[in-house]
Amino acid sequence: MSGRPAKHSVTLKGHRTSISLEEDFWQALRAIAARQDKPINALVAEIDVARGTGMGLASAIRVYVLRDLQAQITTNAPKKTT
Repeated sequence: MSGRPAKHSVTLKGHRTSISLEEDFWQALRAIAARQDKPINALVAEIDVARGTGMGLASAIRVYVLRDLQAQITTNAPKKTT
């Protein structure tokens, strides 16, 4: 597991902004963007729009990554047979 958050810059609405996330979250976010066949800036822009005003962008990205992972687990969970 990675340690301290790492800052990376993204472009949102034509402006550069820095986001601090742990490297594990950056890797997961890149994987999600690749799976969805979109640039990471586009994915972050979607997350930014969906988050509203009640949550910071870094937190919204972490929640997005978590929910994506949960959806994968649910989809790939073995079916119970009784």
